[in-house]
Amino acid sequence: MIIGRQLSGPWSRTVMRYRRFCPTPSETRSRQQRWETTRSPWLTARALSMGNTCQPTSGNLNAEAMIENRADGPTLRTSRSRTIWTILAVIEVLLAATAVILDLLIPTIVILVLATISLAIRRTGPASLGFHRVPRPGQMIISVFMLAIAWTVIQFSLTLPILNHLTGQRQNLNQFAGLQGNRGMLLIFLALTWTLAAVGEETVYRGYIPTRTGEVFGQQRAGIVLGVAVSSALFALAHTEQGMIGVIVTFLDALFFSALRWRFRTLWAAVLAHGFNNTIGLVTFYFVGPIYGLW
Repeated sequence: MIIGRQLSGPWSRTVMRYRRFCPTPSETRSRQQRWETTRSPWLTARALSMGNTCQPTSGNLNAEAMIENRADGPTLRTSRSRTIWTILAVIEVLLAATAVILDLLIPTIVILVLATISLAIRRTGPASLGFHRVPRPGQMIISVFMLAIAWTVIQFSLTLPILNHLTGQRQNLNQFAGLQGNRGMLLIFLALTWTLAAVGEETVYRGYIPTRTGEVFGQQRAGIVLGVAVSSALFALAHTEQGMIGVIVTFLDALFFSALRWRFRTLWAAVLAHGFNNTIGLVTFYFVGPIYGLW
């Protein structure tokens, strides 16, 4: 009996004895249905008689009430624990959003510290944020690389030209002003791309924030979509130095990375896509300078 295992000491023996000789109505019906399937009149009569052997005396009622109260204890504690973790998740999302909106130091690093503390409190590892192994990593790397090339072509051939014509502005690339022809700067940017940008930003914006948002709104489709929307918006706001065009393009990049994260069911797909996407842009800038669109 489940309740017998939940209790210990004299309580366990008392409950088991009570359940054996005085079954509850639900247990009686279960026994009756089980014995009726044998098509034996004697067993069916035995099942019916067992339901009438124990009349609801005051002692039985009191024992039943105590049993139910003891059984409800873990459920109440679980509900309270779930509420506490949900409130903590709300606070964490608000703190992450504050770091991005106020541009505190380097927001990605600030949120990484917050994520580290969060994992320590929950006693979980990076796998809880989406860092899962895949059965065929080589195939995933090739697929993500090809998708990153296709996405870059779409951005340069469609997104950027359309936004340039609609707004009359261009993406602000002043932070890469000295990159063209500068091999040392290229190596520095590539190192930052695969560490702070690819691993760091994807851990924060495709791992930590969507996970905590899902804890608040649920892990169903609506909760996942809301988590992607919130994290993508914050990711775009973290790149306001690139102007309005840069914010829009970065938001679309975030949606692309999120799609890959859920398509391959691992955060490593988003990390690779981010790294490949930035690498293609940096290498292109190194050889030909800034490109604001193909037309």
